[in-house]
Amino acid sequence: MRIGLQIPSFTFGGPDRIGPEFGRIAREADQAGLHSLWVMDHFFQIAMVGPPEEPMLEGYSALAYAAALTEDITLGTMVTGVPYRHPGALVKTVTTLDVLSGGRAWLGIGAGWFEGEARGLGLPFPPVAERFERLEETLQIAHRMWRGDESPFNGDHYVLERPINSPPALHRPHPPILIGGGGERKTLRLVAEYADACNLFDSAELPRKLEVLRGHCERAERDHGEIEKTALTNLPDGASVEQAVDTVGRLAGLGIEHVIFSQGAGQDLADLLGAARERSAGIVPARP
Repeated sequence: MRIGLQIPSFTFGGPDRIGPEFGRIAREADQAGLHSLWVMDHFFQIAMVGPPEEPMLEGYSALAYAAALTEDITLGTMVTGVPYRHPGALVKTVTTLDVLSGGRAWLGIGAGWFEGEARGLGLPFPPVAERFERLEETLQIAHRMWRGDESPFNGDHYVLERPINSPPALHRPHPPILIGGGGERKTLRLVAEYADACNLFDSAELPRKLEVLRGHCERAERDHGEIEKTALTNLPDGASVEQAVDTVGRLAGLGIEHVIFSQGAGQDLADLLGAARERSAGIVPARP
């Protein structure tokens, strides 16, 4: 069972404390043996965490900083909203993170949903149907660039005359692609067709989402077992190692292979999750 940590809040006591505290958490998560470290790819804080004025770091700069301070933990955004970043530049960004981290980058991506931050910063935010079209084209471009295909790409939304990607990524065959979201008609279909991992919320709907994904894999003639099933969850303040282990066991019983805990403001989960990782070593996810 893999265990990861998401850091969605940077309210560490002032701008001068953000770098040291974020760096400390990244190092401790790495030293605790956690598999993955994630930051949100948002520019404003999201409402379920705090007000938009709360501190928010740009995701890939934050991950590059974390990469320099860590050795083994993998690094990704949960997840990049596709309208915010041109796909050619996004693939170059993730490839750079992968090269400089020694092959530890993920491409976490989704259609995007936070219109308020897009409008606030003047970023494009097309209607939902177009965002999914752009997401699929971005996934196609990523696969082409990571296999070294420099031929022109002429999509409905993106045109790339010569998508060079040098140096190539270190992770083989490419940095794993994780698609976030549980949309049953579009998002999970794209997981089945293009992704190496899905990310779903820990909710009562989780078993049905996994079953829908299985159906999309069958239609795409894709081996369901090739896709890593990840779930984002959290722990209450003051939670114990036993509560973390119980959460891992419950999600493993549903077929989740990689549990990512979101660290709330005021929480400090790296060491606790490291202990839970050791206690969960024998937990094998179910194969629903």
